Amino acid sequence: MTATATRVLVLNSGSSSVKYQLLDMNPDSGGGPAAGTRLAVGLVERIGEETSLLAHTPLATGGDKRETEGPIADHEAALKAVAAELSADGLGLDSPQLAAIGHRVVHGGLKFTAPTVIGDAVLAEIERLVPVAPLHNPANITGIRTAQALRPDLPQVAVFDTAFHTTMPEYAARYAIDVATADAHRIRRYGFHGTSHAYVSRKTAELLGKDPSEVNVIVLHLGNGASASAVAGGRCVDTSMGLTPLEGLVMGTRSGDIDPAVTFHLKRVAGMSEDDVDVLLNKKSGLVGLCGDNDMREIRRRIDEGDERAELAFDIYIHRLKKYIGAYTAVLGRVDAVAFTAGVGENAAPVRAAALAGLEEMGLAVDADLNAARSGEPRLISPEYARVAAAVVPTDEELEIAQQTYALVSA
Repeated sequence: MTATATRVLVLNSGSSSVKYQLLDMNPDSGGGPAAGTRLAVGLVERIGEETSLLAHTPLATGGDKRETEGPIADHEAALKAVAAELSADGLGLDSPQLAAIGHRVVHGGLKFTAPTVIGDAVLAEIERLVPVAPLHNPANITGIRTAQALRPDLPQVAVFDTAFHTTMPEYAARYAIDVATADAHRIRRYGFHGTSHAYVSRKTAELLGKDPSEVNVIVLHLGNGASASAVAGGRCVDTSMGLTPLEGLVMGTRSGDIDPAVTFHLKRVAGMSEDDVDVLLNKKSGLVGLCGDNDMREIRRRIDEGDERAELAFDIYIHRLKKYIGAYTAVLGRVDAVAFTAGVGENAAPVRAAALAGLEEMGLAVDADLNAARSGEPRLISPEYARVAAAVVPTDEELEIAQQTYALVSA
C-alpha cells in the first residue's frame, strides 16, 4: 500500500443487490478530507432482471444522484457498472489512492473474530459456513470473487457480522441441546448486526465522555431486522439473534423468539413443509404477520386512527423489547446506557418512549421533548436525573467496515 492510498471501497453484496460506499480514511488530514469522508455512495438492485437499477451519488464532486435502469445480468456486471460510475467521477478502482476493498460478510462462525484479509483459505471457510447462512454468505462470496477479479492486486478484507459477538461466554452462546449434535452441526448462538453493535456501543461511550472499557450498554438495533446486545466494557456478553437472524426481537417480517414446537405442530397439523414454515417465520411473521404492515410509520398512523390490530402488533413489539431490556439489565448487573439505533430506533420516538415506559425503578426514563427532537447526531433523550442514560445513536456500519479494513491494511 502506498502512503497516498487512503481510500476504502465498502461492498455489501446481497443476493440481488450491491450496496457500496467509497470513503477516504485519510489519517493525516493535511488539508484533505476528514477521516471517514464519503466520496461516493450507491446501490445496484434487481440484479439479474430486465429492470435492474443503478443509483450513484458522487459526493466528492457535489454532483446529483445518477440513476441508470436496464438489465444487469450478474454481480460481475454490477461491479463493472459501479467501477464505470466511479471512474466517471475520477474515483476509479484503478486509482493508486485506493487502499483496499472491505466486504461485509454475514457469517464468520467462530474462526473469524476480527477483520481478515481474504485469501483462498479464508474464502474456503466462508464457503464452508454457507449451510448456516444460506441466504447471505453465497452473495457475499460472489461479491468477493468479482472484486478480486477486478483488482487482484488489491487487499480484500472481510468484516464479519458475527465477529463482535464471538466474545460471548459459552453459557450465553450454547443452546441446551445434546453437545455432540450441536458441535457436529455448528449449532450455537452466533448473533448478527455485529458491526452496528460495535459502532454504537463505542459511540455511546463517547457520548457519555467515557472509555468503552468503562461502560455497560444495552444496544437496541431496530430496523426491519432487529437485535439487542448486552455490551460490558466494550465486549459483547449476550445478543438476541442466534444460529440465524430469526431469533430474538419481533422484526418487520420475522417472528423472533418462538416455541420450537410450533414448527412441528405446523408440519403435523397444517401439513406445511419445511420450506413453508421457513417462509412463514422469516417473511410472513413479525409486524407484517401481525397487522399486514412492517413500516412503523404506517403502524403508528393506523394506531392514531384507532386500528386495534395495529395497536396489538405495536404492543407485542414493545413487550418483547422490554423483556430483553430487563433480561440484559440482569445479565450486565450495572447498565450505564440503553442506546437505540437503526431505522426504527433512530426515527420512531413512540417506540423509544413505550420501550422505556414503566422502567423508572430500573433507573430509566425518557424526556418527552428530547425524545421528540430530531437530529442526525448521537444524543441523550433521558432527563438529567435518570440513573441510566437513554440515547439515540445513529449507526454507521459502512464507516465501521471502512475503519476496520483500513486499520488492518495500514498496520
